Amino acid sequence: MRKGAKAAIVGSVFAVMVGGAGYGAYNVVTAISGDEGTSGSSGPAAVKTGPPSADEVKEASEKFFAAWEKGDAVTAAALTNNDADADPVLSSYSGAGHIAKVQITPGTPSGASVPFSVKATVSFDGKSKPLSYDSELTVVRGLTTGKALVDWKPTVIHPELAKGDTFVTGEAANPPIEAVDRNNVVLTAEKYPSLGPILDELRGKYGESAGGTSGVELAIRHEDENAGDTTLLTLAKGEPGKLRTTLSASVQAAAEKAVKEYDQSSVVAVKPSTGEVLAVANNRKDAFNAAFLGRVAPGSTMKIVTAAMLIDNGVASMNGPAPCTPTAIWQSQTFKNLTNMQPNENATLLNDFMRSCNTGFINLIDGTDANPLTDESLTTEAQSRFGLGQDNWKTGIASFDGSVPASGGPDRAANAIGQGQVQMNPLNLASVTATAMTGTFRQPVLVSPELDDRQLATAKGLPSNTVSQLRSMMNATAVSGTAAKAMAGLGGSIGAKTGSAEIDGKAVSDSWFTGYRNDISAAALVQGGGHGGDAAGPIVAAVLRTGG
Repeated sequence: MRKGAKAAIVGSVFAVMVGGAGYGAYNVVTAISGDEGTSGSSGPAAVKTGPPSADEVKEASEKFFAAWEKGDAVTAAALTNNDADADPVLSSYSGAGHIAKVQITPGTPSGASVPFSVKATVSFDGKSKPLSYDSELTVVRGLTTGKALVDWKPTVIHPELAKGDTFVTGEAANPPIEAVDRNNVVLTAEKYPSLGPILDELRGKYGESAGGTSGVELAIRHEDENAGDTTLLTLAKGEPGKLRTTLSASVQAAAEKAVKEYDQSSVVAVKPSTGEVLAVANNRKDAFNAAFLGRVAPGSTMKIVTAAMLIDNGVASMNGPAPCTPTAIWQSQTFKNLTNMQPNENATLLNDFMRSCNTGFINLIDGTDANPLTDESLTTEAQSRFGLGQDNWKTGIASFDGSVPASGGPDRAANAIGQGQVQMNPLNLASVTATAMTGTFRQPVLVSPELDDRQLATAKGLPSNTVSQLRSMMNATAVSGTAAKAMAGLGGSIGAKTGSAEIDGKAVSDSWFTGYRNDISAAALVQGGGHGGDAAGPIVAAVLRTGG
């Protein structure tokens, strides 16, 4: 097997019921005019339209099940509406997956949807184990043929399959790992669901060096090799090697609970004094680690970096003037503030920061006569002070370290308020907050660099005067600004920044929030969550409450 089979071993019986979202849909085609193809007719036969009948659903599903049970991948794939994608999955099922003696029991259809259970046997090198799980398929009308066909989705064959995945059974190239937190608490995907894909990836990268021995497993092989295989069934157990991570089980538990409250949410917590990642959690329908790999506009949380740029370049200070005008024009583009924000011509940078006034920042984007700013100024600040955007972070697993490109035209102003071409994820923002809090950039890590002698990214960090001003502005935001509601009740040294990022084509903005409390910083994103304090704020606050 390829490197990266999942450490957490699934028992001999695997049972998952696929949800019915989207099932029952059908394809509508236009019938071809003309008579039936009888003797003497001049037109082609009419193509059936509309949803499949109950008899058609029963016949199509039974034929598909029969071919699947026989291991006839070609025939089974031809009975779907996408045989090109279905064939390699079905072929790997009986081929590389070594899954045989398949028995499929249909349940009671619901419209065009048919639930079913699968029982089979996985055999390899003299070792066998039963495999059992539940799934569901939907029968639709073929677009061109009008035939009743199985609507192809990888989850039809197994509920954990995604596009491009296949099955494989054999000796794992990497031994299993027993991942533990900073206090030697065992971390499993069963207890901490967000860590499932991350544990797969850690096994793929560090399984051999952790000192265990390989077992024999049925696994899902993902199209993305960095993702690592996902174990479905263990035929012969390997001996796991211990892998110590920087995570904190208590912070991870709080993060897991917090993201469950919001769909499409992610959070990362970092220890500012060391750069160690304390928690990473995602609540998504896919297995994408958006907390580490996401690339979306960070909204007004970017104003931490922008404020640092203004202060470092002598353009502004937290108590200096930064008029919050109703609008601001840069390179012929008009920028506005959030609805209902009262303008303040006498505003300071501190006031703009804690209220998240866009125009106050954009009015300063050109700098002053004595201290002019350029298209490169924000990029230089992000890279040299905060360690962002140089594609050189080595956290221990795959990660994206942000992008703050030098932009001309309107994007220069848009970048300053976290729109335009700037891209971030919660890992990046948690690090930004840690740097703003301590003045020192410490590249985030999930496992110690001593394990594989990796070279961590560096940056020169921030002057002490800039740090003191950033901390004051973030504290004011947490106590009496846009972050006050979410941060209410948190004691100690605290600070925060909210963000709402408008995304083209989406009616609701993304919700961003980042904050610190003592020696823990955290950042969260809820895609489509609205204002920063509404969705992402409670997630960050829940993590900060743990105290690290």
